[in-house]
Amino acid sequence: MDKESYLQGLYARNPPDSLAKLEGRVVGIAGVGGLGSNIAVSLLRSGVQSFILADHDRVELSNLNRQHYFLDQLGMEKTAALHQNLLRINPHVEVTAHCGRISADNLAAIFAEAHLLIEAFDDPEMKALTAHCWSAAYPERFLVMGSGISGYGASDAITTRVRGRLVICGDQQTSCTADAGLTACRLGIVAQMQANAALEILLDGGLRG
Repeated sequence: MDKESYLQGLYARNPPDSLAKLEGRVVGIAGVGGLGSNIAVSLLRSGVQSFILADHDRVELSNLNRQHYFLDQLGMEKTAALHQNLLRINPHVEVTAHCGRISADNLAAIFAEAHLLIEAFDDPEMKALTAHCWSAAYPERFLVMGSGISGYGASDAITTRVRGRLVICGDQQTSCTADAGLTACRLGIVAQMQANAALEILLDGGLRG
């Protein structure tokens, strides 16, 4: 099947004209674990076809309870494994993968071509670093963050808050601790909210609130 026919078939049920609006749009994802891997898959299925992925980690067995990876990918670099999985959905997806640690010295350069950035780290320090570096380098571009994803239940506490070009999804309270744990259910809600917010920004230029 040629590319045009494949894309038209794959995205036939997506909102009208959304594929054309998303053409050439690049989404950066900082961290491709529980949040980031699921966000990338949802955005690809929604019509985004260009990604910049960055993460230093490799797939571990404990990741499989919530992250979009599989048993035969254990030990792989997460960026490479996610690229592989995205290609299985859309063989025409374009991915720039950076397997390495993100720092204040390289974040702006790694994601320079991204029209918006999605923050998907567990570490509060990395969340703060991402917010600071992105807003300093690209104040006109949106940053979609996740905050408060642990445990289960209390779905009504999970919200999307907009502060200028900063979007925060989660309950903004629960920390990632061994006692709370991480489940695919609650983490997945936040991941989908981040993906949904990013899609709205890309299609409409912002959020309706």
